[in-house]
Amino acid sequence: MAMALERVDFAEQYSQSYLCLLQTVFFADSELHLSVKDISHFLMQDIAFLSGGRGKDNAWIITFPENCNFGCIPEEVITKVLTYLTSIARKNGSDSRFTIILDRRLDTWSSIKVSLQKISASFPGNLHLVLVLRPTSFLQRTFTDIGFRFSQEDFMLKLPVVMLSSVSDLLTYIDDKQLTPELGGTLQYCHSEWIIFRNAIENFALTVKDMAQMLQSFGTELAETDLPEDIPSIEGILAIRAEKYHLLKNDITAVTKEGKILLTNLEVPDPEEAISSRFEHHEQISGDWQTVNKLLTQVHDMEIAFDEFWEKHQLKMEQYLQLWKFEQDFQELVREVELLLNQQAELADVTGNIAHIKQKIKHLENLDENSQDLLAKVQFVILHGHRLTSNHHYALDLICQRCTELHYLSDILVNETKHKRIQLSWTFEMHKHLQQIQIQTVQLKLESIRTVFENQQAGFKNLKYEHVRPIQFEVPASNKAIIPKAPFFSPKPGKKTWKQNQSNLKIEVVHDCLEKRSSGPSSSLSNNNTLDVLKNHVLNELIQTEKIYVRELFTVLLGYKAEMDNPEMFDLMPPLLRNKKDILFGNMAEIYEFHSNLFMSSLENCIDAPERVGLCFLERKTDFQMYAKYCQNKPSSEAIWKKYSECAFFQECQRKLKHRLGLDSYLLKPVQRLTKYQLLLKELLKYSKDCEGSEQLKVALDTMLDLLKSVNDSMHQIAINGYVGNLNELGKMIMQGAFSVWTGHKKGATKMKDFARFKPMQRHLFLYEKAIVFCKRRVESGQGSDRYPSYSFKRSLKMDEVGITEYVKGDNRKFEIWYAGKEEIYIVQASNIDVKMIWLKEIRNILLKQQELLTVKQQQQRNQLTEQDQLSSQQNDERQQQAFIVPEITKSEHTSTVVGVHEATSTVQAEANTVWTEEISEGPESWSNNYFSSSYVDNGEERTLLFMV
Repeated sequence: MAMALERVDFAEQYSQSYLCLLQTVFFADSELHLSVKDISHFLMQDIAFLSGGRGKDNAWIITFPENCNFGCIPEEVITKVLTYLTSIARKNGSDSRFTIILDRRLDTWSSIKVSLQKISASFPGNLHLVLVLRPTSFLQRTFTDIGFRFSQEDFMLKLPVVMLSSVSDLLTYIDDKQLTPELGGTLQYCHSEWIIFRNAIENFALTVKDMAQMLQSFGTELAETDLPEDIPSIEGILAIRAEKYHLLKNDITAVTKEGKILLTNLEVPDPEEAISSRFEHHEQISGDWQTVNKLLTQVHDMEIAFDEFWEKHQLKMEQYLQLWKFEQDFQELVREVELLLNQQAELADVTGNIAHIKQKIKHLENLDENSQDLLAKVQFVILHGHRLTSNHHYALDLICQRCTELHYLSDILVNETKHKRIQLSWTFEMHKHLQQIQIQTVQLKLESIRTVFENQQAGFKNLKYEHVRPIQFEVPASNKAIIPKAPFFSPKPGKKTWKQNQSNLKIEVVHDCLEKRSSGPSSSLSNNNTLDVLKNHVLNELIQTEKIYVRELFTVLLGYKAEMDNPEMFDLMPPLLRNKKDILFGNMAEIYEFHSNLFMSSLENCIDAPERVGLCFLERKTDFQMYAKYCQNKPSSEAIWKKYSECAFFQECQRKLKHRLGLDSYLLKPVQRLTKYQLLLKELLKYSKDCEGSEQLKVALDTMLDLLKSVNDSMHQIAINGYVGNLNELGKMIMQGAFSVWTGHKKGATKMKDFARFKPMQRHLFLYEKAIVFCKRRVESGQGSDRYPSYSFKRSLKMDEVGITEYVKGDNRKFEIWYAGKEEIYIVQASNIDVKMIWLKEIRNILLKQQELLTVKQQQQRNQLTEQDQLSSQQNDERQQQAFIVPEITKSEHTSTVVGVHEATSTVQAEANTVWTEEISEGPESWSNNYFSSSYVDNGEERTLLFMV
């Protein structure tokens, strides 16, 4: 592609909620180190189980059922089981206290003792209470009482143990609804089913986790994969991604179905019980049901976020592909139009005979047929571009620009074809007319020659049949006899006489002269006609587009801005939007009044006088300053539009106006129009060289370019943050641009090795008449951040204390700015040598102006001193004349003496002034700090030229 397409930054298209949700699901089970499949064979040994019951103190109940083999189970196995059970309890509730029921009614005291020791060593949580159901046999109960009495203190230090004689004693600590049937309660619990459900729940959780990981990987792939540079490859990638999306959607559907089946197999709590237990025993609701329901909710949220992300991504990718196809069609059309224009340019030479002209006319007709097909393609591509813009394509500006270029190229092609047809037709008629003149002349010459030839033949016949006597003529003596020579001869057939050759030669010479005389004016006239046609075309485009522009502004003001005051539309409008009308539309009304009442009528008056177009712009150049105000308000306007663009008010207004584009496209019209003016003025100037009004056109073009630069500079200036004071006090902004900057703080010559080890700072420099301002461009994310930059103020250097060194060793793009007698040194690197030289030129001009002002000020001070000296001298002379009385002749002598002395004094004073000036210029210690320098290389050494300011 000749021009790089606008890319979509897919990484920014990720929704934060989508990424956070995926990460939450991904790390949801990271705290659970054990799974049921790891210890399922231990759980099946009935070591302990978590029934879900709670004690009256709201502590979780872990039951150790009767198990004759408990003493043979290793402590690490018991530890794993208890760790798994306590981790489940912690996940299902906030209270992490536990109550253990140790059922040893059929066991012995020795077994109870071993069990308590293992539980004390293996329990990982906050053990609140241990309830022991002691043996029921008389003998073992006695042993247990005696043994527990002697070792009670040991156990109580480690475990809060309570010995219970029967199951009914458990009701003191635990409600019967929280106990399983074997312990005299009503809580239904099956350990084998619990293991099966736990296995299913954990497998479902792992499935959800894997799904989240796959979605995250897919999103990362979409964000980080670079797209190829050809349409078939892009379409292939989009097809593969669409296939992956559908596969992931099927996986999500399957996971959701699996979770719903699992949820239906679990006990769903009664709503009334859930509401009542919310305040009393919220944890009584099945923890497993809550876990599965939470996972299903996460899967649902994840699917919604994934679908939203995919829709946005797919839309951007489709628009990206559409932009590629549109750009490809555009480039192909541009090549074809340029080819046709080049072929038409070959027909510009109208020299040759009439046959050549006929051949060129026929060739032009063939080109015209091809151009009609090409223009149809152009219109199709333009319609395609309009459809893209009406669908809110992200590359709206680029597409509109391409459509405008196609309109312009099609107009040029039509006009060039029309012009070439007129030119060739005129040339053909001229050749045809000249050819008829030549034929008539040749016929007259041939008729004259035939008449002479017939007369000669008749004379020969008369000589043959008549005897002619010689006649003698008498002439005066002073005259000689004239002997006539009869040029009678019999011409041979097929040969031309000398007179015929002379006639033919004369005819050819006349024909050549006519061609030479006619070729000059025709070529000049053709060129003039071409320029006039093109000039009139551009002028017509300027006036017609001005009318369209004014009509569009009026439509926006009437159909949008005025409707914001319509009470019938208040219901469709957010309340906060009503007070932001002036910010949204800026001074568009002022711009409309100017164009509709003043400028458009001035342009229409130039239809019959194109030379007045430049003057029309120059007379209104101050009025165009209102565009600067509009452009400076544009960021605030776009922020409001971005916030409220989806409200029903704007959609209803657009529907009433039957606009294909939204309001934001029409708010951009003034900016686009301001840029369009300078393009049209360039075209007019191109076709108006050496014509009346061309100088005014050039000045008008420069004025509009200066206005565009001023608007652009003001947009950058209002983006400067952190400057203390008023930037307008620094004078007019001359230039602004981005540079790499190295800094130093020292006196003396700058040594590049001191700067080489430091990385440059990226700074945006603003050159004013009174200062150079250093800023840092702030990197901000979000839509419109590239269009409207932001700067942080860093440093300001007053121009009356600035010096420059134009050349720095190592890189011809660098120059040096130093401040306050090289107390501060800034090495500045431009992007290229041209940018550097432009900046140096402008800085040099500012410094030279300061030098001139300083010189004028010093001269004024010297003039004042001289006037004071002269006045003092005159007063002294008057006093002397009043004090002494001298003869008249002596007065005259004295006067001449005084004059001589005065002249001598003036001469000496002038010499003294001259010497004083030279001494000032020679004394470096008396220089002002206002100077700049220019470096040059002399015999391999860098030298610096200093200029005082």
